[in-house]
Amino acid sequence: MKLTRREALALSAGAAVFAIAGGRGTAWASTEDTQKAIDAFTGGAAPQSGRITLNAPEIAENGNTVPVSVAVDSPMTDDDYVAAVMILAEGNPNPNVATLHFTPMSGSADVTTRMRLAKTQNVIALAKMNDGSVFMDKKEVKVTIGGCGG
Repeated sequence: MKLTRREALALSAGAAVFAIAGGRGTAWASTEDTQKAIDAFTGGAAPQSGRITLNAPEIAENGNTVPVSVAVDSPMTDDDYVAAVMILAEGNPNPNVATLHFTPMSGSADVTTRMRLAKTQNVIALAKMNDGSVFMDKKEVKVTIGGCGG
């Protein structure tokens, strides 16, 4: 097989890019990244326990589709409602999974979704109320196979 000069240059450039960027391992988010996301969401308020319930499996046989649900105990009235819910995956390359916004017209603050988990890690759910208070629940999910990074 003979390569033209153009093909040889293209292969060399591709190999150089792989060596610089693709040859590294997966960059996982640090605990500091997760804490920064929590601080940005809470506005500095200390999260409390209660009012929010995170349901996630203890063991996920497939990290590609892990079911999670979040429910917040709130009357959802003009005086007392959930303004937003944030879901974080502490060990993924990017910890932010989803941020959902609510109004009193939402009726309830219940969310069900599927997420991808790269490895065994903590899943965190935060609920910000209209008065600025924040509630948090956390579960560890053990990923046995699959996921973002195997």
